[in-house]
Amino acid sequence: MDIMHDREKCLVILNEYTKSESLLKHAFAVEACVKAYATKYNEDESFWGNVALLHDFDYEKFPTAQEHPFKGAEILKGKGFSSEFTDAIVSHANYGGIKRETLLQKTLFACDEISGFLTAVAYVRPDKTIAEVEVKSVRKKLKDKAFAKSVSREDIISGAEDLGVELNEHIQFCINALKEKKEELGL
Repeated sequence: MDIMHDREKCLVILNEYTKSESLLKHAFAVEACVKAYATKYNEDESFWGNVALLHDFDYEKFPTAQEHPFKGAEILKGKGFSSEFTDAIVSHANYGGIKRETLLQKTLFACDEISGFLTAVAYVRPDKTIAEVEVKSVRKKLKDKAFAKSVSREDIISGAEDLGVELNEHIQFCINALKEKKEELGL
């Protein structure tokens, strides 16, 4: 099995560069959503999942727009990851210089911000679980600019549009994906 399909090897890379529990949980949340879409679209779940798992692995060490995700892509290329893999990662940044054209690139972008937002919504629920999160409450929180203010609402909306999925459907799809991994995510 090559490194791009080997989750255990990708986890080693993730854990080598990422120590923050919240950033690790974000990686797992994005992975859950992207893998669910890979299943829906009959794509390579392990490849797509590992792209999602590693999309921000360099962020803790290289947090600036000049470095992230470019340093990560360089590191991964040096380890034998393909351009398809690294281009998808670079494309998730609006400033990455790679136009999102492939289904994988569009899916990663669409799942990145929404997974973080859904996690934030779950944390403010009475039992702090994704099981209580509904599309209606997510839409209400999206309108509240003070809530999870670092999350780009524009990226959430345009991500769903570029993926060709209605926003409520995308939100529900990602809620369902996170519910499948709620123990691993602490949700």
